[in-house]
Amino acid sequence: MAKVENKASPAALDFTGLLRALFKGKSGSLRTEVFRSTIVSGVSFVFDFGLLYLLTDVVHLFYLISALISYGIGMVVNYLLSVKWAFGRRSMANRMAEFVLFVVIGVAGMGINTLILWLWQGVLGLSYLLGRIVSAIIGYIWKFVARKLALFR
Repeated sequence: MAKVENKASPAALDFTGLLRALFKGKSGSLRTEVFRSTIVSGVSFVFDFGLLYLLTDVVHLFYLISALISYGIGMVVNYLLSVKWAFGRRSMANRMAEFVLFVVIGVAGMGINTLILWLWQGVLGLSYLLGRIVSAIIGYIWKFVARKLALFR
């Protein structure tokens, strides 16, 4: 019986290498950091969005109070995943100072989020959940650029 060799095509090897670079090891390129940061933001958004819904529609907190709480939880999730996986380089040796700056950038994003939610629900009378999706997209751009320049150069 003839032995069958399992040779992967060069394209398959390139794709496997790309996946390995995107998901495993330290992030070394801007492309990988953008990809990983997008995944991290998606995971933290799931926490944020789910908690926002739960606090507003189940616990019956005012939607802007729920948004502040859920955003804060999402920010902690985002920080932990960002420093462990998304970004390859950290600019600050003092981890407490790094976290404080991360939070300051996040609080600015929280301001953007709250303003958009207030306009969306309070002024326009539209769904706060849809407004949160819009604010997440706008906030993601702000936070990625600010964190990349300030924390993960």
